[in-house]
Amino acid sequence: MSTGKGPTLGTLLRHLIEHLDGAVEQAYERAGLDYRPRYTPIVRTLMAQGPVSIRAIAQQAQVSHSAVSQTVSQMVNAGLVELQPGSDARERIVALTPQGRAMLPALERQWAATNAAADQLDKELSAPLSRVLAEALQALEREPFDARLEKAAAKLKPSRKSRPRE
Repeated sequence: MSTGKGPTLGTLLRHLIEHLDGAVEQAYERAGLDYRPRYTPIVRTLMAQGPVSIRAIAQQAQVSHSAVSQTVSQMVNAGLVELQPGSDARERIVALTPQGRAMLPALERQWAATNAAADQLDKELSAPLSRVLAEALQALEREPFDARLEKAAAKLKPSRKSRPRE
């Protein structure tokens, strides 16, 4: 974290994501693909499992149901996926459209290039970013950040003796 001398963890993470997602999105544009990086977990799930529910995508991609639902809506508007009724009135099944399926070979080439660039970046770092991120996520699964925040805040609370009188 930060001690007040430089960017905080949140700022660093947002800046990193801006660099990574921005470059990947530009690569899709250069390849003539109308596609956003946030679509990838959904497309990968559909490639692996075929048409599935939004809930199944959220579980597979480890993303919130709300985030998947919002992204699927964007993908429907872009013509990449379609929604079909599920087994009950609340369930919606997501399937790739012919347009979405037609993009797969170009997307797979872009994903291979992205993975190669990420491997190159990992080699330039003192520890591979992919490993550090996986370790951070595992640590947060053991103890979520909100619990860590509560503990840290409790340690910083002034004791009764040091509270100013009202």
